[in-house]
Amino acid sequence: MAATMPIKRVRIGDLLVEHKMISEAQLQDALAEQKKSGRKLGRVLVEHGFVDENKLLALLSEQLDIPYVDLSRFELDPELIGRLPETYARRYRSLVLRETPTGLLVGMGDPTDIFAFDELVRILKTPVQIACVKESDLLHNIDRLYQHADQLRNLASEVGQDMAENAFDLRGLPADSQSDAPVVRLIQTVFEDAVRAQASDIHIEPDEDVLRIRCRIDGVLHETIMDDTRIAPAMVSRLKLMAEADISEKRLPQDGRFSLRVMDKRIDVRLTTAPTQTGETVVMRLLDHGSAVRRLDQLGMPDDILHRVRNIVHRPHGLMLVTGPTGSGKTTTLYAALSELNTPQKKIITVEDPVEYRLARINQVQVNNKIDLGFARVLRSVLRLDPDIILVGEMRDRETGEIGLRAALTGHLVLSTLHTNDAVSTAMRLIDMGLEPYLVAASTQAILAQRLIRKLCTSCRTAREPDASEQAWIRSTEGESTSLEGFREGSGCNQCSHTGYHGRIGVYELLEMDHTLVDALRRNDVSGFERAARNQTGYHPLIGNALAYARQGITSLSEAMRLSSTVD
Repeated sequence: MAATMPIKRVRIGDLLVEHKMISEAQLQDALAEQKKSGRKLGRVLVEHGFVDENKLLALLSEQLDIPYVDLSRFELDPELIGRLPETYARRYRSLVLRETPTGLLVGMGDPTDIFAFDELVRILKTPVQIACVKESDLLHNIDRLYQHADQLRNLASEVGQDMAENAFDLRGLPADSQSDAPVVRLIQTVFEDAVRAQASDIHIEPDEDVLRIRCRIDGVLHETIMDDTRIAPAMVSRLKLMAEADISEKRLPQDGRFSLRVMDKRIDVRLTTAPTQTGETVVMRLLDHGSAVRRLDQLGMPDDILHRVRNIVHRPHGLMLVTGPTGSGKTTTLYAALSELNTPQKKIITVEDPVEYRLARINQVQVNNKIDLGFARVLRSVLRLDPDIILVGEMRDRETGEIGLRAALTGHLVLSTLHTNDAVSTAMRLIDMGLEPYLVAASTQAILAQRLIRKLCTSCRTAREPDASEQAWIRSTEGESTSLEGFREGSGCNQCSHTGYHGRIGVYELLEMDHTLVDALRRNDVSGFERAARNQTGYHPLIGNALAYARQGITSLSEAMRLSSTVD
């Protein structure tokens, strides 16, 4: 076997002081912190802001005579990655990057760790050359690349074998999610993958010949397929037990809820089942209680809209509606507003279905239609509890809407949601529900419509000129003289799992009621209301705001066009 490239011994602290990148005092502070925490000295120096990580890596690369690899732009091979088991990749902060004529090139977060280097040589059983990589990029790629697809399939096969041997007694499974029972380990692995990928939903869908497990990440579903369909009933039944649903009822839809700990996070799960031709399908919404409720200024609203929304929610009375389809972030916006309003001087009561996040000092009521505890009934009781602010999860019917509007007229601030395409059509939707136009006009203060669109990955976005059809769409939206410059697209890289996108941002449209709009509503003048709304100073439609984000390189032109198809 060819000789392995040895690691030169260097003392990072002395090296940085010698090159005047840190002071002796900073080194001593970092060494004291290292002694207390046990973390690597280089990581302590970076986290304390004493040295820039890129400059540190460049210096190490030069001193150790090893290459520096930018993982955000490096094409990683999943098969090569698999040569080093995940346990060791995480323990030694390492990834196999490339096969070389003499062995393997391995990226290390700490290329001065001689013990880790020796262990990598022993585990990989081949000569090893070292490259230095940014530790944050390395950990991100470990999370991304060490997916449990193979483990999922192995567990699925194990569950299938147990069922075939009649050795699988679902009711006898322990409730502990750490159980070694194959079906429980399979479900645990599914949840771990979903949490690691920051998925919002998990879909379990039995098909004729396969079982599909799909996770919604940044609004888009990603699929894993398993060949053994026998495991679907076992998974569904186990999940029903966890949600305290009836496992014997397979003909009717059911809802449930449970909590579990995944990767040291407490996750609340809302479960819904439905019968299909190929078996019961399950959708689970994941709510991470480790993440705090956001404030309004953390939602990404443009400054002008943020300022106006804050003014509206601090008014003593009136109705503010947040509109958009399911999954557009309406609840997040309402909770952000409540977090700013939540003071000891304010009595806040919410009526929700279901209660998604628990908020301190706020009285949260969950409706339960099984016992005739609907929105309208709860609202009537809430008004007798002396509230200052009321949140109604959704204006679902005429009765709920009428109580909410009258509450807004009688000295309460009422926040609620409605499923409409844009702000302009919302007021007319309330009238279509049977509410009196004068009541809608007198109580409504503002309507905020919103959508979530995907953000371009900052690591791989590049300039792009719109094609002929896109240029025609831009001109039809903003006029013939509009600019066609500034647009970008994501080419795909390791940071974004080669999708070109990473994360989402809200697009907002705010309509404040003024005298012209109120008069049009009272007269039930649909065309007059729409005309006055679109001519209102400060009003910018959703599509225009999305196009502005695309022109700034925040999102792609295709995302803006996709949003347009949901609004028109």
